[in-house]
Amino acid sequence: MYNTAQDLLDAQRATPEVLEALLDGCTQEQATAARGGDEGWSVVEVVCHLRDAEEEALSRMRLMRDNIAPVIAAYDQERWAREYNYAQASLQDALAAFTRFRTQHVNELVQLSPQEWEHSGQHEEQGTITISSHTLHIVSHDAIHAAQIARQLKNVVLP
Repeated sequence: MYNTAQDLLDAQRATPEVLEALLDGCTQEQATAARGGDEGWSVVEVVCHLRDAEEEALSRMRLMRDNIAPVIAAYDQERWAREYNYAQASLQDALAAFTRFRTQHVNELVQLSPQEWEHSGQHEEQGTITISSHTLHIVSHDAIHAAQIARQLKNVVLP
């Protein structure tokens, strides 16, 4: 029998390493120039998005863990990109912050009982979600954006 919680934790732990490997040798200038995806974001902007999405995911997990059926607000990723000035951000700072948020998130998920993984909330756009289903979404989100970064970096010359 699969241990879904453990599989999700392992995948979450892997993402910082995957991003570090993808970005190894990539300069700030290259990461700023490498654009693509539906949003037309640079690699720097994608990493900033991952950072902020991870901070929000940690907050959502805590909300579901600590409350009975909380309302979970949606967010506007384009507004965040403008307000937090993703385009001018430091790639290394954004990656380090993502890694800090992810490490904290995993450390808290490890402490959950099997019953707590099924705690739920009411997402404004997605309806009922659980900690487990939200964590699966995060793992999928990571993979989609890691692939996006890899495609975008093909368009720049890495040293």
